[in-house]
Amino acid sequence: MIEETMLTPEVRAIISELRGKYIKTERDRAFRGTFDRLLECDEEGNLIAKPAKCIATGETRGIVVTAGAGGGKTSLVRHALKKHPALQPCETAAMPCVTISVPCPATSKSVGKALLKATGVPAKSGNRTAQDIWDDVAFRFKLLGTVVVWIDEAHDVFPQSSKSEAPDILKTLKRLMQGESAVIVILSGVDRLWTNVCFDDQVSRRYFPIALPQVFGATDCKRLWAILGGYCGRAGLEPPERGDLMERLVHAGRQRFGRCVEQMIDAIEIALVRGDAKLDIRHFADAFFAREGCQRRCCVTLTAGDSHRESMRLDGSHEQASSRPLPHDELVQP
Repeated sequence: MIEETMLTPEVRAIISELRGKYIKTERDRAFRGTFDRLLECDEEGNLIAKPAKCIATGETRGIVVTAGAGGGKTSLVRHALKKHPALQPCETAAMPCVTISVPCPATSKSVGKALLKATGVPAKSGNRTAQDIWDDVAFRFKLLGTVVVWIDEAHDVFPQSSKSEAPDILKTLKRLMQGESAVIVILSGVDRLWTNVCFDDQVSRRYFPIALPQVFGATDCKRLWAILGGYCGRAGLEPPERGDLMERLVHAGRQRFGRCVEQMIDAIEIALVRGDAKLDIRHFADAFFAREGCQRRCCVTLTAGDSHRESMRLDGSHEQASSRPLPHDELVQP
């Protein structure tokens, strides 16, 4: 466990820098390629801040990005929109992108109010209808030249309740994708989001699905090792012995890119706090136990077999993998 008093300003600065870095992968190119198809081009072929519309219907299209928790979807979409050359604020588009996370509870009114707030308009008092709120949302988008509306954690629109207003919310978003000031809608969330969206063909046909792939020991360890080497260099640590560390990392990170990177940084932080000169597997093990909130005696595995480099199994209070659990690894014991 990391002691707060031992986190020196120098260590904090290093860890903050590492957490602030963004790592581009093939997933970025896949998202950018799909997204660029949703924008218009000028006469010279340059993308511009104007949604492409279907000639027959005048409607825009959207994207649904899915991945497991810790899969890196939020970072990917945020980076893509922030860095896109056609989506930089200008005189004709003061706020080309509007972003929210789904409020709780997710009702038609609460989502509309969150979008209004994101455009700089505080919620108005009084008993306003959902239609009034969404009319204001559409007006603000037109005024600000908004091109893209990104709703993160969109799976929370679909609570496990019969009182869900998801159908109304999605149909309202569909209306925002129509007309003169239509916008591109991006929804991101966990894997079940696309299944939820597909409940209505009239809704799902308007979106392109992008499911971010898992990481695998057989194909991604070289990239992960390169990332870790760069991190160690910045932190002034000697890299660990490679062995099968990357396979273990993939296994502990449930095959999710974001989780793997988080565990690298957590392990480096522990090594720096302890004053160690070299990163090793025990730093990764301690980082895992601290992150998962369990003891070393928990039923947890950090190893990976030849054909079973899946996710990790925890006790019943944690997320469970659907794959076959692997035997406990004695190397992570004290």
